[in-house]
Amino acid sequence: MCSRRHGGGRVRSTTPAEERYIVLYQQKETGAPQLSRGGGLYARRPVACVPLTRQHRTARLQWCREHHNWTEQDWACVLFSDESRFSLSSDCRRQLIWRESGTAYRPENIKEKDRYPTCSIMVWIGMMINGRTRLHVFANGTMTGQRYIDEVLLPHVCLFRGAVCDKFVFMDDNATCHRTLAVQDCLDSEGIQRLVWPARSPDLNLIENVWDALGRKVAGRNYPPTNKSTLIHALTEEWDKLPQQLLDNVVQSMVRRVECCITLHGGHIPY
Repeated sequence: MCSRRHGGGRVRSTTPAEERYIVLYQQKETGAPQLSRGGGLYARRPVACVPLTRQHRTARLQWCREHHNWTEQDWACVLFSDESRFSLSSDCRRQLIWRESGTAYRPENIKEKDRYPTCSIMVWIGMMINGRTRLHVFANGTMTGQRYIDEVLLPHVCLFRGAVCDKFVFMDDNATCHRTLAVQDCLDSEGIQRLVWPARSPDLNLIENVWDALGRKVAGRNYPPTNKSTLIHALTEEWDKLPQQLLDNVVQSMVRRVECCITLHGGHIPY
């Protein structure tokens, strides 16, 4: 036999929606007239955003003002790049199911999920209007500045730079391995201009949309990957199959992204 012990706990504040819910719940318990969906309350996950300090907002706003006059032709000269990690055990919690009350533990309503991913790989891509690099898979180990030079800059970025216009600009984020002196010396020696990037700005990084599209394509395959080799094959194949028009559209959205950031004064922009 056991019973739940109710402790005092810390005092917490409530949102206006939670206060309305409490009122409706009390009305239900007392038998008073109640409102369910008619009250306009639904269970929804909150929109996620990146926490920004005053310095972050100032830097973001200044960067957007500096690039506010950039046209689509200017952004077309930028090679956007990023790394991302993919695993066989998805941590996506956006998938919802419809089920009847009292059927939560039926096999068809249960989704298996490991607490820790059993297999994961890190990949790198670069993209711009009318072009993309090959998808590069990193072997196990720590990412360092020298490794970034040997595996990304020299075999991909430098060669890609020779095939495009003279106004070529390279974009990467502010990861520690990207900002070493050796990396900057390599870019300077190759005559590659780097796009300064504001910290904590995933809403401005259009590759976040591409990662999402790539992950959905891999997850929607008729035969989803079951091990590391099939995961690499699936990512490589789906990256090559992504429509170029999709990549062009997200690059062209940079004008609107900059305008949106200026309009919101560098505040908490959802992503």
